Amino acid sequence: MLRVGLTGGIGSGKSTVARRLVEHGAVLVDSDALAREVVAAGSEGLAEIVGTFGPELVGPDGELDRPRMASVVFGDPAARDRLNAIVHPRVRRRSDELIATAPDDAIVVQDIPLLVEGRMSPAFPLVVVVHADAEERVRRLVGSRGMPEDDARARLAAQADDADRRAAADVILDNSGTPAELEAAVDELWARRLVPFEENLRLRRTVRSGSPRLVDPDPEWPAQAARLAARIALVAGDRGLGVEHVGSTAVPGLPAKDVIDLQLAVRSLDDADALAGALGEAGFPARPDIDRDRPKPVDPDPEHWAKRFHGGADPGRLVHLHIREAGSAGWRYALLLRDWLRADAGACAEYLAMKRRAERECADDPDPERYAEMKEPWFDAALPRAERWAESSGWRPPLA
Repeated sequence: MLRVGLTGGIGSGKSTVARRLVEHGAVLVDSDALAREVVAAGSEGLAEIVGTFGPELVGPDGELDRPRMASVVFGDPAARDRLNAIVHPRVRRRSDELIATAPDDAIVVQDIPLLVEGRMSPAFPLVVVVHADAEERVRRLVGSRGMPEDDARARLAAQADDADRRAAADVILDNSGTPAELEAAVDELWARRLVPFEENLRLRRTVRSGSPRLVDPDPEWPAQAARLAARIALVAGDRGLGVEHVGSTAVPGLPAKDVIDLQLAVRSLDDADALAGALGEAGFPARPDIDRDRPKPVDPDPEHWAKRFHGGADPGRLVHLHIREAGSAGWRYALLLRDWLRADAGACAEYLAMKRRAERECADDPDPERYAEMKEPWFDAALPRAERWAESSGWRPPLA
């Protein structure tokens, strides 16, 4: 099962996207619909609202008077918090019930208007944001919903801004064009990403990189790493001691293979093994074929380089997750190499030149292991230099 978080600002077209996904076969869990269900006439939720805010919030039909409720909480954060404390736990419970009844191979789309505001994005293997410019959204709210313009602008201002939504989004669907263009974008998302992602998750299969190819540095790499790290940290809980972006994509300005490398620190590899199942469900299945790093001459003991390796199941984002014991040789080396290359432009240039040579020699060989092996002699020679830099600069790894 793949759980997808779907969100977007009011008037963005999120409901249109949800309907199209349902047409393809998605199981929709609509938080707005559930929020109405849990406070429907005769419900415990409505009774608690009446006890908290007063009977005048119930209309003649016995249902919650939503416009009046909105007028009570819209400008009063404390009142809004009291309402959310009544509604949100009930919506979560009802959502969990619906998800539990979905088939094992389902793509479950959870339509959550306040996903970003509620900081819920790390709970989903994939977050889709529907975007439209603010002025276009105001025009839609006024034209199609009959909302006064001042009210429309106030609603937009009360929600997360576009920058916050972009930071949470793995996928942004631009709804500034025609309905047909939006439908085509949803169709492509379904076929190229959601369906294979779900299959990879169900089969505990990772996406493998092919022939090594360096690309120009992507300014989105740090944000992508941050989103992935937040998911991993949420799954790891108390067993995790921090997630760091490592590898070439963590060095600003360095061309690299388009792979996000992350390192999860744990107290012991027993903790790593205990997390394997949950990490797989979150989008990072284990790859037991890679359970240690190549020992370096400065510390040839293989046990000091043991790790657990997980890959990403999302076909739209290659991920390597290295789980290492905090304080181990492999854990320290990943952090040291990253920070040294960030600090030493000359070493970074040398490293890039070596990567370019390896890329050329491996152009016709799709085996990424050969590319990695070709880089090892440079690493072996560079490590003493990195250690001298660490000593002279006073560098210490996180958790040290």
